[in-house]
Amino acid sequence: MYYSYLARHVRTHTGEKPYECKECEKTFRYPASLGGHVTIHTGEKPYVCKECGKTFSCPKYFRRHVKTHSGMKPYECTECGKAYSCSSSLREHARTHSEEKPYECQHCGKAFRHQRYFKKHVRMHSGVKPYECMECGKAYSCSTSLREHKRTHTGERPFECQHCGKAFTRHASLRGHMRTHSGERAYRCTQCGKAFCWPSSLRKHVRMHSEEKPYECQQCGKAFWYPANLRGHTRIHAGEKL
Repeated sequence: MYYSYLARHVRTHTGEKPYECKECEKTFRYPASLGGHVTIHTGEKPYVCKECGKTFSCPKYFRRHVKTHSGMKPYECTECGKAYSCSSSLREHARTHSEEKPYECQHCGKAFRHQRYFKKHVRMHSGVKPYECMECGKAYSCSTSLREHKRTHTGERPFECQHCGKAFTRHASLRGHMRTHSGERAYRCTQCGKAFCWPSSLRKHVRMHSEEKPYECQQCGKAFWYPANLRGHTRIHAGEKL
């Protein structure tokens, strides 16, 4: 038994992932992780919350969800005092203060604070979109994007603000909305100190300091900071009235 625990631990150093999913070829360090992943393809969600009935395919996310009902938040940020029910959420939050982005794409160099966003990004390079909507045929590289898309068909908005009752299709949208009530601006520019509610707003702002203009017109080569500006410019070539 000692050897099996040691062998599992060693994989965290070597990066070895010997357990492969037959559906999508994704690999894992541990058989339990593979077992949890496979349920994504089968649609099976055996872990049911007794409090609210929400179901989960992965035991890790199920345990994390259960803590939200207990109200216990033992993991507190020493920087701003914000507390969380699980240590992984605190670690992710801490990166908003440190600007640490440990997950870097080997294809384009883009870095991420959170592993889940990094994994989504990597699939964009591979072009693999195994998650298809049965309603309209649109395909996605990750299951969460498909679930979010399905709500455009059903009209479901499961994420509701406890302050004003406004509901959202995505949890990320609810989190951003909650900041309008709390006034929290966790994303701060290191150049000028200006703070933002959304990481995307900070990224847009930073381009003004770097003069980076990544959105280029294919017709004339003019470049813009934001995609909305490029779209507006493109209409000039198309002859549309603005």
